[in-house]
Order: sequence, then C-alpha cells, then structure tokens
Amino acid sequence: MSREMSRRRLAGAVMATFALAATGPARAGTVADRQRSTVRASFTAEELAAARPEGLPAAVRLPGDDPAAFRTFIGDAAMASRAPWLALSGGGENGAFAAGLLKGWTQAGTRPEFGVVTGVSTGALIAPFAFVGASQDGALEKAYTDTSAADVFEFGGGQESLTDTWPLKRGIERSVTPALLAAVAAEHRKGRRLLVVTTELDSLRPTLWDMGAIATAGGPAGLKLFREVMLASAAIPGIFPPVMIDSAGRDGKRFQEMHADGGATAPFFVAPGRALLEQVAGASPAEDRLPAPEVYVVVNTSQAPDFQVAQRSMLSILGRSLSAMIKAQTAGAIAVTKAFAARTGTPIHIATIDQRFGQVSQAPFEQGYMRALFAHGERLGRAGTAFDWSPDTMATSSTRRSASNAP
Repeated sequence: MSREMSRRRLAGAVMATFALAATGPARAGTVADRQRSTVRASFTAEELAAARPEGLPAAVRLPGDDPAAFRTFIGDAAMASRAPWLALSGGGENGAFAAGLLKGWTQAGTRPEFGVVTGVSTGALIAPFAFVGASQDGALEKAYTDTSAADVFEFGGGQESLTDTWPLKRGIERSVTPALLAAVAAEHRKGRRLLVVTTELDSLRPTLWDMGAIATAGGPAGLKLFREVMLASAAIPGIFPPVMIDSAGRDGKRFQEMHADGGATAPFFVAPGRALLEQVAGASPAEDRLPAPEVYVVVNTSQAPDFQVAQRSMLSILGRSLSAMIKAQTAGAIAVTKAFAARTGTPIHIATIDQRFGQVSQAPFEQGYMRALFAHGERLGRAGTAFDWSPDTMATSSTRRSASNAP
C-alpha cells in the first residue's frame, strides 16, 4: 500500500467492519430513541452566519472562503507582514513528516518564528505546537512516534460515523492544557496568528478559527472550543464523527453547528480559494498579494505515482477512487498555489514526502512507519533540503536554492 493513503486504508478497514456489524444483532433501544439522539435544533443560514460560539465573541472565527474578510483579518496582524508563514496539510499518520521536519529545522538553527501558522486535519493537531515554537518539538515527536491506531479511534461509532474518536479526544485533552493556551495567547499578543480550518457541514464552507483569539479569551469556554476545533479539523466525514459546537444567535437562540475535517474543503490553507485563483474584483494589486515575506507549505502526502492492480470488489474500487481523489485534490491545490505565487511574486516553498522515503505502512498509524517518516523529515529539516518542490521529479531541493536532492 502506498505511504500517503492512510485515509484509504482506514476507510477500507472501517467499511469492512461496518459490513460485518450489519449482520450482527441490532443495537439496543427503539428506533425513536436512536432518532432522538441525532435530532438537531433547526436554524437558518442567516442565523448561522450571525451566530457566535457559546461563551465567546464572534470574532474568534471568519469564513475561510471570503477574501475580503481574510484580508482584513491579516491586515490587523503585525507579524503577518514581517515573518514567514507556515501552512501544514492533512495526511493522518503522515503528519510525522511535518513533526520531524520541524524538529530538524530547529536543529539546523534556521527555523523562523512564523508570523502566521495554518493547520488542516493532522496539520491542525501539529499547528498549535509549531506556533508556540521549538520548545514543543518533544511533544510533537512523542505524538507522532508513540501513537497507535488505538490512540486515535475505536470501531463502532454509531449513526454519525463508522468509528468513535474518543481516544483522540482524550489525547487532545491531555496535550492541550491551560498552559499551552497561555503560550499561544502570549504569541498572539505579539501580532502572530494561528489558524485552524474546519468544514462547516450545513453551509459546506470552510471556517477559519483564530486559535490565538480563542486562547486569549481563555477560561473553560476557550479551552473547550480550542480542543473541539482541533478534533473537528481531523474528523474525516463519515469515518470519524463530526464535532458539534454550541452556538448562540443574536436573539439568544441556541443550536449546534456541525464541523468536520478541514481537508474536505482544502488539503492546506494559504489563502481563500478565490484569492488564489484570480485577482478578486475591486482588489488592488497590493491587496491581491499576501503580506507574507515568504510561505512554507508542508504537504504530508506523496505525489509520486502509486500503481496497484485494483480488485473487482467494492472496497478495492472505493479505496483506489479515494486515493485518486486525494492525490488530485492535493496536486490541484499545489498547482493553484504555485500559480498564485507566480502571479503575485510571493515566494512559496513546498515540501512533500518524495522518493527519498521508500518505507510503506501496512496499517493505519503503524508506529514503525511513523518513526521512520519522522526520522526522514528530521534529516531533511536538519540538512535544509526539504522544500522547493519540483513538479518534474516529484522531489524536493534545498531552501538555499540548491539543485541537489541529497538529504
């Protein structure tokens, strides 16, 4: 199996488990009982747009597909124009690549203090620690070398999903502490920004969560929402359960928003999609460009070809199709981002898992594979050879503009 397809392997495993469960005894409780557990309070699109997370101001988030809102948000962040940005992609267990890269980068002594850090899916689980800085490298190494599938999910989720992610939720609760929130808030006050992306399933729109603002608000409400957003961003729809976030409207009406994997709308986030594709109507050339001095994108997947003989079975066909979808989505996002960089003159450096890493994972969250991938990322980060992705070779070269691919 290819190294970038942790989602495909997981999907196949849980679908097989689901098929077996369907032949077993029905769950306890009446149909009415089970339906009541999933009934949601009704609300309108207008009420959703005006809502705020319960106990916190509405300003802790913004629509991820609104270029004007994003431009205003970034314009208020002093360090966004003074320090490089870091965008961390999804990729499940392959987040070990980014975690190792960051540690190696620290060892090289060239790792910047990023003005903006964004995270999607597994990148969202890494982003707060990357944002705080090198002091958190040990926590990331532990998370991506000691974790197993049992620390992430349990089969038999219920009506919302095929698995239950209570183990991941508990892990987030252990690692996202009031002390971590205080550290994030301190960096936020310096003018740096930490953004995590979720997909709001009622509107089908990406949501950008200002994690520094949430951390600054603090208290039980801030800590709860910070953890919920991280869990939601990694919630693969249908496989992992969505996260229900309590909201309050202007008139005091309360309801729950449904948020899931940020990767459903984009594999990584640099700017709203419309802003990347073309200059937004009414925006000046200066506004069209990101204020970032440069942007580093860490893609926790491989774009190399992946040949397998597909079987004439539902699981094989679904797995291969999902593989193609994820690969195409990521390749498209990279192409659009590179075109945006060329149009606006923004220096963008991209790292992917390339041919220099040849180990294959045989199961989701296999520790031996994750440790090897972490060590690979660490070597590249230490050597300065992780970035500047090449579309011709599906490989990388040096951040120092070297043509060498040697680690």
